[in-house]
Amino acid sequence: MRRPTIADLAKEAGVSISTVNRILSGTASVKGTTVQLVQSAAERIGFYGVGAIEDRLRKSVPKYRLGFLLQQSSRELYQLFGKKIVEACHARRDEVVDPVIDFVDLLTPENIAGRLKALGADCDAVAVIAADHPVVAQAIRELHDKRKPVTAYITDQSARERAAYVGADNWKMGRTAAWLIGHMTPAPGRIAVFIGNHRYQCQDVADASFRSYMREHAPHLSIEDSRPTHEEPSEAYRMVKELLATTDDLVGILIVGGGISGVLRALREAPEDRRKNIRVVCRDIGPETQKGLSEGLITAALCHPLEKTSATLVQTMVETINQGAPGSTIHRTVPFDIVTPENM
Repeated sequence: MRRPTIADLAKEAGVSISTVNRILSGTASVKGTTVQLVQSAAERIGFYGVGAIEDRLRKSVPKYRLGFLLQQSSRELYQLFGKKIVEACHARRDEVVDPVIDFVDLLTPENIAGRLKALGADCDAVAVIAADHPVVAQAIRELHDKRKPVTAYITDQSARERAAYVGADNWKMGRTAAWLIGHMTPAPGRIAVFIGNHRYQCQDVADASFRSYMREHAPHLSIEDSRPTHEEPSEAYRMVKELLATTDDLVGILIVGGGISGVLRALREAPEDRRKNIRVVCRDIGPETQKGLSEGLITAALCHPLEKTSATLVQTMVETINQGAPGSTIHRTVPFDIVTPENM
C-alpha cells in the first residue's frame, strides 16, 4: 500500500499542508487542539510521522501529575479502580496526565495521612479513599495550604478544605438496596447489615437510608445492628457463619463495605435450601462479586461504573488545579449501576 503523505494527512485532519508542516518541524506555534486533531488523523491513516506529532503534542499541552491513594492492594476491586484511573488519564486529549497510583494496606488514620501527604508532595493534586477521621482531615488541610487540592473519591470527607468529592449518591444507594430486599422478602425475617468501618461516610449514609426505607415500607423485617468487617473477608466470613449457626430466620444481608468474598464463602458452605432464601445486596463489582452473581448467591450489586467514575474523577482533579483561588467544594455525583444475575 502507498505510504500516506503529508497531503493525505492534511486532508484527513481538515487542515492545510502548511499547518501539518509546522507541526512536524516544531518551528512555529500551533494550537494544542489543532495538534490533537492532526494526531488523531495520523493514527487513523497510519502516517509515518505520528511519533513526531505526539512529541509536539506533549510539548504543547498542559502537563499534570495526579496522585491517587487507593486502599488494599490485595483487593481486586481496588486494582480495577487503579487500572481504570490510568486509562482515564491516558485518554485525556487536552492535557498530558501522569497518574501515580498508590495503595495503602495498613488502614490506620495515621498511616493514611502520612501516605497522603507524601503523595501530595510529589503531585499537583491527589485523590483519596479513606475513612473520615480528624488525622486525615489535618493532612487534607496541610495539603490545601500548600495549594495541593485533595479530592475525596467514593467516600466523602468532612474536612472543609477538601477541593472536591466524586462518588455515588449514597442515600439513594441505601434506599435502593432496601427496596430490592423489601420487595423480594414478603415474610418476616432478620436482615444483617455489614459495614467496613463506621467512619466511612459512604457506608454510614447508605446504612442510615437503608434503615429509613425499611422502617417506612417493610416493618415486618427486623434490621440488626450494623457489624463492622474492618474491610476483611475473614471477618465477614466469621460473622455470616455465626449468623447461620445461631439464627433460623436470616432472610437478607446488606454489605456496604469490604468483605463480600467472605460472605460468599460462608454461603457456599451452607446447605442450598438455607442459602437460597437469603437476599444479598452489595456495592462491589469486582471479579468475586461477578462470580457470586453468576451463581445466584448475590441478588444485586449497586456499584460505581468504573469508566465513568474514573473519567469524572480525573476531570474534576484537573479543574481543582485550574480553579485559581480555592472556592466552594466541587461535588460530582455519578449514578450507580444496578447489576443483577440477569443483566451482568
